[in-house]
Amino acid sequence: MKKLVEISLGVVTSVGGFLEVGSMATAAQAGATFGFQLIWAVVLGTICIIFLVEMAGRFAAVSHHTICDGIRERFGFNVFVWPLLATLLLSLMVLSAEIGGVAIALEFATGIGFRWWALPVAILAWLLLWKGTFGFIEKGVSILGLVTLCFVVAAVMLKPDWTAVAAGAVPSLPAHDAANYWFMAVSILGASISPYLFMFYSSGAIEDQWDKSYLGANRAIAGLGMTFGGTISVGVLIVAALVLATQGINQVDDYHQMPLMLIPVFGFWGFVLFIASLAVACFGAALEVGLQQAYLVAQGFGWTWGEDRKPRDNPGFSAVYTVSLFLAAIPIMLGLDPLRLTIFSMALTAASLPLTVVPFLFLLNDKRYVGEHRNGILSNAAVIFIIALGFVLAVVTIPLQILGGT
Repeated sequence: MKKLVEISLGVVTSVGGFLEVGSMATAAQAGATFGFQLIWAVVLGTICIIFLVEMAGRFAAVSHHTICDGIRERFGFNVFVWPLLATLLLSLMVLSAEIGGVAIALEFATGIGFRWWALPVAILAWLLLWKGTFGFIEKGVSILGLVTLCFVVAAVMLKPDWTAVAAGAVPSLPAHDAANYWFMAVSILGASISPYLFMFYSSGAIEDQWDKSYLGANRAIAGLGMTFGGTISVGVLIVAALVLATQGINQVDDYHQMPLMLIPVFGFWGFVLFIASLAVACFGAALEVGLQQAYLVAQGFGWTWGEDRKPRDNPGFSAVYTVSLFLAAIPIMLGLDPLRLTIFSMALTAASLPLTVVPFLFLLNDKRYVGEHRNGILSNAAVIFIIALGFVLAVVTIPLQILGGT
């Protein structure tokens, strides 16, 4: 019964925590511009994150190491420093985008410009991390994120052509604007496979004191939770394709266009649901990214760490999430467009994935850490293929987008 409760809570947490500003923005833009054509990118990203989350939980349960611990110990600090720096910088961009998402939601609700909300959002997140426990951060806020299921409900109520939806799950060449199509594909992959997701999961498994008895629960949580989370992203894409395109919006370049997605289905309450979805999803992700920044640095340098410890007992850990939150708020306070920041940070995340995923795969194939629970051929092949695809697309399309924007 205890394991069943763990699985249920884990799946709910995964569903509630999967959709955040990156998944929402990239799916909405892809649906508005290319209809159902980019559903395949969401599917690929979901498959990859299922494998990576399952690996992260299995690695933690068997080796009693987090991913960061394992990479530093296995390869040495001189090698670990590169994924450390890349993940820190990109996660800071993602954290800034998440704070921006909450600030935009508050602008919708109050009419006060988003830049004025950045610092209050960062302070509230800091207070919850300072006073809260890991269980509250992991489960409490993520359960509230279940409000994002409204996109799945809306997608069903709009009665799409399900044959066309299924066809979108098969990769195809774009009918127009090829450069933007592939850039959106890589942004979706980056949003789906953000390193903080599986790194946070491994830290959480250690915080919850998992052992080998949790391997079955881990597989269920990874498979069911990430699948349902991917379904929500597909729901956002379908709704954007059916609603925004019919209103003449074929390029989502402003967050103010996005509440229109739910209004045709739910009326005024669609506006309320969108605000709630954006605010809760982004705020939950901001807490997790800020916490993962602290995990990353503390584990990388061998400091004392743990969200359930009092701040005075692990001052370095607490200092990292404090500094990260306030640094991330600065670009939003200065008026940087959260939507542009989100899309580019997701694409850059895809480009950086080999730095974190490749060393992690080495650990999952090392008998010294996981013994008989090593990766199978399918797990290795699927992750390597999807990460390589994302990296190549990012390297090719990001310069084109930068040049096109100048």
